[in-house]
Amino acid sequence: MTMKKIVIGIVTLATAFTLSACASDEKETSTHDNMEMDHSGMNHSSTSEVPEGLKVADNPTYEVGSQAILETDHMEGMKGADATIVGAYDTTAYVISYTPTWGGERVENHKWVIQEEIKDAGDQTLAPGAKVIIEADHMSGMKGATAKIDSAEPTTVYKVDYTSTTGGELVKNHKWVTESELTVK
Repeated sequence: MTMKKIVIGIVTLATAFTLSACASDEKETSTHDNMEMDHSGMNHSSTSEVPEGLKVADNPTYEVGSQAILETDHMEGMKGADATIVGAYDTTAYVISYTPTWGGERVENHKWVIQEEIKDAGDQTLAPGAKVIIEADHMSGMKGATAKIDSAEPTTVYKVDYTSTTGGELVKNHKWVTESELTVK
């Protein structure tokens, strides 16, 4: 009987420690997700899939398979990184502001969400100030969020692979960069 109580006590303590560790990890994740302005919640790598209806560019400045240098800093480690073009598409790219679906502080001037990642956007360029529902999930809390269009730019957008200049992480299928954010290598 005493041995049974000891075993039950050990199992209870082990369970308590495990649950405590899980709760701590969950809290860290929530804190991490709330860091909206530094894009730390952004999905650096993505799938090779693109939104339905997105048109491959007929004559992009940067051909698929070519090399370029990233001149943007959407995320730490992008600016100055060597990139390989893995996709080029003609669309309209939008800068948006939105409040994440989980709450938290508003994300201002997020670059880029494209026409095909906006619910019921149709084919016409949306005007600044328009309220839209986002279907992209580039960042935590983005998919399903109501956003305001800050600006629109008909352009070619690129999906790129690059190695981060801070830490050497290989980022695959990053969506999206525009022509003005690339230079010839």
